[in-house]
Amino acid sequence: MREKLLQSAYPGKVRIGNMEFECHVLENGERIFSSKDFLHAFGLGFEPMEERKALREFLDRIKFASVLSDQTLYRSLNNPIKFKKNNFTTYGYPAKLLAEICNAILFLSENKMLSVDMHIKEAAKQSRKLLKSLANVGVIALIDEATGYQDYRDKHALQDILDKYLEKEYSTWAKRFPDAFYKEMFRLKNWEWKGMRINRPGIVGTYTKNIVYSRLAPGLLKELEIKNPLTETGKRKVKHHQWLTMDVGHPALAEHLAAVIALMKISSNWGQFEQRLTKVYPILGEQLYLDMDEDE
Repeated sequence: MREKLLQSAYPGKVRIGNMEFECHVLENGERIFSSKDFLHAFGLGFEPMEERKALREFLDRIKFASVLSDQTLYRSLNNPIKFKKNNFTTYGYPAKLLAEICNAILFLSENKMLSVDMHIKEAAKQSRKLLKSLANVGVIALIDEATGYQDYRDKHALQDILDKYLEKEYSTWAKRFPDAFYKEMFRLKNWEWKGMRINRPGIVGTYTKNIVYSRLAPGLLKELEIKNPLTETGKRKVKHHQWLTMDVGHPALAEHLAAVIALMKISSNWGQFEQRLTKVYPILGEQLYLDMDEDE
């Protein structure tokens, strides 16, 4: 069966010290450097068709005194990753190997376990430069920025969070907001409290989203607004909390509400409460939607 090669999903170039590397993030999220630039980093010059030969000679010089007892470093370098760049097949190495081979070469060099030919001297010299540069920046973050993968990565991570908090379908209604939450809100706003059966001002819904959903998890409020939009009547079909998962969403909501009510009780007015709330639970990258629905 023919091997299915991974495609470079996010190509880019990154500068480390005085060297430039072609880098890629593959379809499976693996970050790699092109094998050509990887070998050039250690001062190995060769003709385009002699890349594998140059690598083999280089490895032969260091394998006899491998730092790794199981020789995983040697095997990894001797088996570059084959992938597709546009419509062409090419090779690369995992980004993490760059620092590993630098450390291996320097260890062997400092312990006089390498040959003294010019190629190895140059490799040791370049290894020192690379490690010094890499000490100032994480190579993974560097590649993600150069290729634009960081935008996809952050979006993917956010989706993982939302999947834990939100159900695919909304559940039946159950009381989730304690009466004390609204009673304390009324006290802090100097509104007359007439009990839970009296209709509350529409602005209460906006306050609830601000105090709770915009601070519960990143992107949660925005996703809830999409899943649970306003109807033609200006109301929502269900309450926002009916979309929360039982194992993560509801426990997080209960914990958050308990803490918020405690902050309310020790506050003398709405302004004081808002200051304390923002300090303890800042808004998680959300823009508050100013529609006037209730959401208890």
